[in-house]
Amino acid sequence: MVIWMGTEELAASFDMEGAFNDIAIKLMPSANEDEVIRQLDLLTEPYGSLGAYGRDQQVSSRFVDEEIKQLRGMALISSMIFLGVAAFLLNVVLTRLINTQREQIASLKAFGYSRREVAVHYLWFALIIVASGLLMGLWFGHWLGGALTRMYTEFYKFPVIVYELSPSIIVTAILVSGVAGSLAVIYAVWRAASLQPAEAMRPEPPATFRRTLVERFGLGRWLAASTRMMLRQLERRPLKSMLSVFGIAMAVGILVMGNFGKDAVDHLIDFQMDFTQRQDVTVSFVEPRQERALREVAKLPSVLYQEGFRSVPCRMRSGHRSYLLGLTGMPARPQLTRMVKADAAVMDPPISDGVIVSKKLGEILNVQPGDTVEVEVLEGRRPHFTTRIEAFIEDYIGLAAYMNIGAVNRLMREGATVSGAHLQIDSNQADSLYRKLREVPLVAAVSIQKAAIESFQETFGENMLRMRLFNVLFACVIAFGVVYNNARIAISERSRELATLRVIGFRRSELSAMLVGEMTLLTLFAIPLGWGIGKGFALLIVASAHTEFFRLPAVINRSTYAFATVVVLIATAVSCLVILRRVNQLDMIEALKCKE
Repeated sequence: MVIWMGTEELAASFDMEGAFNDIAIKLMPSANEDEVIRQLDLLTEPYGSLGAYGRDQQVSSRFVDEEIKQLRGMALISSMIFLGVAAFLLNVVLTRLINTQREQIASLKAFGYSRREVAVHYLWFALIIVASGLLMGLWFGHWLGGALTRMYTEFYKFPVIVYELSPSIIVTAILVSGVAGSLAVIYAVWRAASLQPAEAMRPEPPATFRRTLVERFGLGRWLAASTRMMLRQLERRPLKSMLSVFGIAMAVGILVMGNFGKDAVDHLIDFQMDFTQRQDVTVSFVEPRQERALREVAKLPSVLYQEGFRSVPCRMRSGHRSYLLGLTGMPARPQLTRMVKADAAVMDPPISDGVIVSKKLGEILNVQPGDTVEVEVLEGRRPHFTTRIEAFIEDYIGLAAYMNIGAVNRLMREGATVSGAHLQIDSNQADSLYRKLREVPLVAAVSIQKAAIESFQETFGENMLRMRLFNVLFACVIAFGVVYNNARIAISERSRELATLRVIGFRRSELSAMLVGEMTLLTLFAIPLGWGIGKGFALLIVASAHTEFFRLPAVINRSTYAFATVVVLIATAVSCLVILRRVNQLDMIEALKCKE
């Protein structure tokens, strides 16, 4: 909580008229920030300044900047994935639709229509689809942008923030969607325009006939005729089967990606808040205190266990790279705040003067375990020293550097000193502890783990889950659309074949079993492939959300794979009902009219 007061009244309350402890400077547009900071440090160092820094190093500004950067990256990656999947599906649908209209194309050309006119016809057809999706996308994007802006305004308490949909964004969306749609249909349109009338008048030539793998292994005699026909259809048209499998797999991948956010947030909370930072309350002192202060903390109501720490602000350097952060000294065997490697192994602080840092910090400083870094402490006597990187730890929120608390005390040339304590408390008596801490003047801040989790869920968690809702909704629509249209077009392509089979004596149930079996096999082949595609999509999202303040774990629960599988299976079942309905509508008269 921040309380604002007038400068004169506050100075008078502390008998500090004419004094200040902080200064904010606005630079001219042409100013050299690094040089200004250097001059300020020289000017204020005799007065105990800890060093000037630019706006990009302010915690509040960096937090908002990193949040916006992360949101931009996730939105860009998600949009490109959805757009790529939509372009692929549009290409597949239009290509197969043109195959069902070969005779109409031939008739148009026979009556004198040119290739250009045929191409323009199908381009307009695709353009209507793209334009419809673009209009709905612009409306929905405008609504979603306003909703996210209101959410950030409420959380960060911005006094004024106005959402505007700039014309450049609209133009970019139109161009990108138009290019994606054009690339998706150009091949299909070229095929339609290139068909010769004489060739298009007859049905598409069948695939090369040969024995299938099942027949080569001698298993064909054990299968019904409709089953053998189904297997031949899949094997003799491998490209068509592969495209169908890939289209369904993309739908599965979209569903996995859409539901992945919840898994990542749940794992992050479990790992960061329960496994590594297991304290209930963190108490920070106004200034470093002797270690005996921990005994006083242990006497507070509801405290079951306490663990002291020594934290100092520092600038860590490696060559020309540097980073401002807090260096934390931990006891030899910490129980509440634990350091965990990538393989989930728990480490203790090094016995020597070495340091353990976040893996992301190692990337920023371009160092590896075994390398040395320079540390400039910005507190007390401000010692400078060189230390060795002992190991990297895996963490997802912020950047950290840990040493043995004894080493920090020795480097600071002080006795056994602590900056605060992590506490494990009895939740039934928590209120009495908080009341007591408010009465202790030496306590500067109290951080409650439960409140931190709730705050995190309110910010990134809520944003991620809201995006998950939209992703899952879109993914479900895509999944049903892919499988349903695949079934409808398959029936349209094979209507003549199905009618012929009806004439020569096949029952409706046999035709239905053949088509449903094809759809089921394609779906079963597509599901494992879709899991892998979804994992790849999730890794792209993780890479886009990898910032200094926040890293998203690449964790996908089995429930997410199961959810994607169930949705696609339901879509397949609905599509099979469509197949059964269309097959039942075939009659003998219609079959006799079919050309052989």
